[in-house]
Amino acid sequence: MTIFRLIAASAVLSSVLCSGQPTYSKEVSRIFQAKCQQCHRDNDIAPFALKDYDTAVAWSLDISRVVDAGIMPPWKPKPGYGEFRDNFALSADERQTIVDWVAAGAPQGDAADMPDPLPDTGDWVLGDPDLVLAMPQSFTPARGKDVYRCFVLPGSFDTTQYASAFDLVPGARSIVHHVLLFADSKGQAEKLEGQDGQPGYDCFGGPGIDIGLNSVLAGWAPGQRPHLLPDGIGVELPKGARVVMQVHYYPIGRTAPDLTKVGVYLSKKDIQQRLFNVPLLNDKFKIPANAQGFEVNYTLPIIPLLEGKVISVYPHMHLLGTEIRVDVTDAKQNTNPMIYIDKWDFNYQGPYTLAEPLVVKSGSTVKVTCKYDNSDANPRNPNNPIVPVGWGERTTDEMCLAFLGVTLDYEKFLPLHKVNPSR
Repeated sequence: MTIFRLIAASAVLSSVLCSGQPTYSKEVSRIFQAKCQQCHRDNDIAPFALKDYDTAVAWSLDISRVVDAGIMPPWKPKPGYGEFRDNFALSADERQTIVDWVAAGAPQGDAADMPDPLPDTGDWVLGDPDLVLAMPQSFTPARGKDVYRCFVLPGSFDTTQYASAFDLVPGARSIVHHVLLFADSKGQAEKLEGQDGQPGYDCFGGPGIDIGLNSVLAGWAPGQRPHLLPDGIGVELPKGARVVMQVHYYPIGRTAPDLTKVGVYLSKKDIQQRLFNVPLLNDKFKIPANAQGFEVNYTLPIIPLLEGKVISVYPHMHLLGTEIRVDVTDAKQNTNPMIYIDKWDFNYQGPYTLAEPLVVKSGSTVKVTCKYDNSDANPRNPNNPIVPVGWGERTTDEMCLAFLGVTLDYEKFLPLHKVNPSR
């Protein structure tokens, strides 16, 4: 019987090779490396690490289903409305290759065709950071409600530094909803730290410090991947400032101790322009109960001081959101789309870096438009019975928000920001 099985297996392999049927070794493994393994790796957000043939076969039917339905990979921007770096959306050919491979029985193919494995970067996708800032001790949020907690991270900067990227590694991925980083140059957060006898301090509604144009350093949400800024652009870390980390916990079904850490990648070259994270937000709205397609927007006029370039865009809504877009309209009323997500998914969000910076001139406007479904037809609606919903920090509230990572043209005429050579 063994000989007959070998003959049969050989015949199947020969048929596969002759028919041009895709195999794991030659085609599928390369697609998984390029488009899937950034999340499907050890100790990350995905439920399994998609790094070998046996795992791929075990999950092959599920992979085919979610790939064919366009659920995975979760690349949300609609094609034709902005171009972005590191686009991990599948092409039509790549999607069909995976579906055909599974339909053919998920053949392995010739092991000699396998690509070299991607390097194991451990916790840090960009390699070891220049600086790691971590919570001094773990914090366990109370179960059953949204918790916003701020932590003053140890250490300050002897001189002004500039960061090229931030990465965050949550200690309890199942309950960390999102994170924002702020620079506190006045020591306000330290006075709030630990007042209730627990690590950090309650910061529902804001970090409790004065917020200026360069106070917001970075943000993180599950599935997000860090990117280095272009040479000559950096996020300012002021001399003497402390980094304040605001964590939104959502421990509804369960809780766990969290010890989140931040990796800081410092710029190695002198900085010509700083990156500012500018919010576009409307916090004065109420979505009526049972409303479908309800629209909220906010428009920012660009004055001469705000002329510059948009480097990245970070859209944000909650569970009722269905669509979000950001557009730039110039003085001649020509509209240039920056991003459009027509199938919003609260579970997959983060910043998108434009393939080419978008120039924004004086006299133009930048507009964010959000749409919501506050009816029982929305399976994600958290309210039963259905109630009106407005702006708020809770997951069951809503937001209409987009952070724009921008450089301002006037800074090109200022002296260079010198990077500490010791770094």
